[in-house]
Amino acid sequence: MRKYVIDATGMDEKELNRSIKEHAVKYDKLIITNPQSKHNIAAGVTGDVEIDIDGSAGYFVGTMIDGPKIRILHNAGWFAGDNMTKGEVIVEGGAGDGAGQGIYGGTVVVKGNAGSRTGEIMKGGTVIIGGNSGFMTGLLMMGGRLIVLGNVTDDAGESIMRGTIFVLGEVKSLGKNAKMEQSTLDDQEELKEVLTKYGFELTDIDYTNFKKITNKSHKSVLGGD
Repeated sequence: MRKYVIDATGMDEKELNRSIKEHAVKYDKLIITNPQSKHNIAAGVTGDVEIDIDGSAGYFVGTMIDGPKIRILHNAGWFAGDNMTKGEVIVEGGAGDGAGQGIYGGTVVVKGNAGSRTGEIMKGGTVIIGGNSGFMTGLLMMGGRLIVLGNVTDDAGESIMRGTIFVLGEVKSLGKNAKMEQSTLDDQEELKEVLTKYGFELTDIDYTNFKKITNKSHKSVLGGD
């Protein structure tokens, strides 16, 4: 594997992303050192390159990517993986609001806790939160699969249109147009396959305890009953 190290010290966001895009076509793996929580890291990068961010990333890490596998070794700010179409964004720590916002495909994984509006307006793909997720998780969700291993606070699935939210922990309250039921055996097998792939170790009993949130009316109007 051909690797290249980019030291982000002293670079602004545009300089860093120019360097990432320039070297992404020449190397299989890029390692970004001293990211200093810069925003928009790897925005719009395409192709099969692996990108390790050795530190924390700011807002919109991996926004609009198509193909790369990005791993953030610490934390990420708001909107990790925003509007990505293909690839992976894996956050080893926690993330701010809107993780996986608007994704069309690919996978966003946050190993720790996430902020509010996780998976907001996502259209496809998978978002996994290893810890807790804040209010309006799955807001206006249009498709895809959102999995939370911890607890979810107020208004889960607010105005959800399509897609599915799975929660292992407690759900404080449901939003408008959301209903909750127990997961099925098929759901549990699907969950086991994807969670095992990303290194989450759960017991068979855990899988039977997943709850499933979907829309209750098939209406796609904001606030529909």
